[in-house]
Amino acid sequence: MSTARTTYSPGLTIRGVTPPLRLRDFGLIAFDMDSTLINIECVDEIADAAGRKAEVAAITEAAMRGEITDYKDSLRQRVALLRGVPVGALHDILERRLQLNPGAQSLVQACKAMGLRTLLVSGGFTYFSDVVCARLGIEESRSNVLEVVDGRLTGRMIDQSWGDICDGEEKRRMLLYTCQRHGIKPHQAIAVGDGANDLPMMAAAGLSVAFHAKPRVREQALVAIEQGGLDRLLELFEP
Repeated sequence: MSTARTTYSPGLTIRGVTPPLRLRDFGLIAFDMDSTLINIECVDEIADAAGRKAEVAAITEAAMRGEITDYKDSLRQRVALLRGVPVGALHDILERRLQLNPGAQSLVQACKAMGLRTLLVSGGFTYFSDVVCARLGIEESRSNVLEVVDGRLTGRMIDQSWGDICDGEEKRRMLLYTCQRHGIKPHQAIAVGDGANDLPMMAAAGLSVAFHAKPRVREQALVAIEQGGLDRLLELFEP
C-alpha cells in the first residue's frame, strides 16, 4: 500500500485508516506472543539455560527481521540447540522472566467486552502460550510443542494433528480458519505482531497492527505502536 503514513499521536502512526474506528465493527483480534503480548522471546531465554543465548538470539533476530526466509528451518535450528535443558528451567522463565507487556490485559479486556473473539498464534511454545492465554482469558491458540523425555528437552518439536511448526503461513491459516468457524469476515479481523512471521496474518486481516516492531513490519502495517503499551491501539477507537 502506498498511502502515506501519518502520526496520529506521539508514538502512534497510521496509514489507510481514518479514526475513530468502532470495535463493534470487528469480530476477532489475533495476537503474536513473544515480544508482542509478552516481554521476552522464550526460545532465547531457554537457550540462556543452555549457555547458548547469544547464538540462538542471533538466529531469532535475523528471522524476525525477515532475513531468514525459511522460518521453520530457523526454528528447528534454534530448538536443536536446546537439547538437554531441564523442564525446570522453563518453569523458572515463567516465574522470573516472563511478564505481560504493558496494556495487554487492558486491550484484551476491551476487545472481549465488545464481543470480539481472541486468538493467540505463536511460533513459540505451548508451555508458555497456555499460561499466557489463561492469564489474559484468550479463547483460542496455536503454537508449537517441545518434546520432553525424562524431564529434559530433546531438541525437537512434536508434530500436531493439524500440522507441524506454526510459522507465518500457519498463523495466516489459523486466523482465516477462526474467522470461518465463527462467521467473521477477514476484514473484521485485527492482527497484532512484531516480526516478519506475523506479516502473512497481518496481510489477511482488515486491520494490521505493528507493536514495537521490526522496520519491515512497521512499514507494512496499517497501525504502528512505537511508544507505550498495547492498549494504545484503543486510541483509534471511539469510546
